[in-house]
Amino acid sequence: MAPNPFLGVFLHAVGGLAAGSFYIPFKRVKGWAWESYWIVGGFFSWIIVPLVLAFLICPDLVGVMKGSPSRSLLLTYIFGLLWGLGGLTFGLSMRYLGLSLGYALTLGFCAVFGTIIPPLFTGAAADLIGRLSGQVTLLGIIICLAGMVVAANAGRSKESELSTEAKKAAIQEFNFAKGLWVAVFSGVMSACMALAFWKGAPIAETAVRFGMPPLFKNLPVLVIALAGGFTTNFLWCLGLNIKNHSFGDYFKRDRAPLIRNYIFSALAGTIWYFQFFFYSMGTTKMGKYDFSSWTIHMAFIIVFSNLWGLYFREWKGTSRRTHWLIVAGILVLVASTLVVGAGNYIASLKK
Repeated sequence: MAPNPFLGVFLHAVGGLAAGSFYIPFKRVKGWAWESYWIVGGFFSWIIVPLVLAFLICPDLVGVMKGSPSRSLLLTYIFGLLWGLGGLTFGLSMRYLGLSLGYALTLGFCAVFGTIIPPLFTGAAADLIGRLSGQVTLLGIIICLAGMVVAANAGRSKESELSTEAKKAAIQEFNFAKGLWVAVFSGVMSACMALAFWKGAPIAETAVRFGMPPLFKNLPVLVIALAGGFTTNFLWCLGLNIKNHSFGDYFKRDRAPLIRNYIFSALAGTIWYFQFFFYSMGTTKMGKYDFSSWTIHMAFIIVFSNLWGLYFREWKGTSRRTHWLIVAGILVLVASTLVVGAGNYIASLKK
């Protein structure tokens, strides 16, 4: 399948929109503990939707799983398990920091580790330095990281300008210190999804041999990786249900609007899955430096999450300088995706 980096960037943009928007339906869930709506959404995002789409698109999903190397299946699951820890704590970072700051800090760490580690292990790092296409791609990654720094500085500026009461008016559980530590841990562990795709490459190749359209070859990889993420989140949320006596959330109508909560939790989970549905397609179009997909994905998530943060007035009461900082961060991140796409395009011209 011929590379098309700019189509890949567009697909990553759609995935970033989904990732930057999924938490919004959770805001409509009332009367449930966090662990309850998180795991209900998780059933859809990590189990139901991935399996349904994989079965619909893959001619023989069971055959693909049986025909894939067991080592690849195991490592993909393990990295998905570790990524699940990042996804679990990512939800907490939204609670403590809000959409804008939470996404910027968490995904900054996630982008660094998820982008750098695969080429270090595959030997592509030397190629990045030695070729023009690699140098342009590397420049785009550096610009992306710079944009994340600008966005994080906007968050710190917001932190210094708003009173505790003003911050909690927009984000009820705002806690910068706790949120920062959660964001660091979440960002590092969330990068394991990039490693799951890397180790899941033999599964994708098997899928193509079984008749899977190359554009969708990573969907079986997602089934395995997300099963690992579900394992982590399910066990943690089950523990919280026991600790907080919140099992009643799932069936007691007197506690909350039951049907509406299920609908919005399911909607959030479904939207969340589509970030990786489009990410998996975008990766197939990026060509030689497909590991740069992770940087682009993170950049678009930060862009759209900050746009939502502005829409929900999380930056209300901050100075003009802080507003310009977050706008500048968004513009730099968008520019970085175009530079990375250009680097991948130059690489695709080399025969």
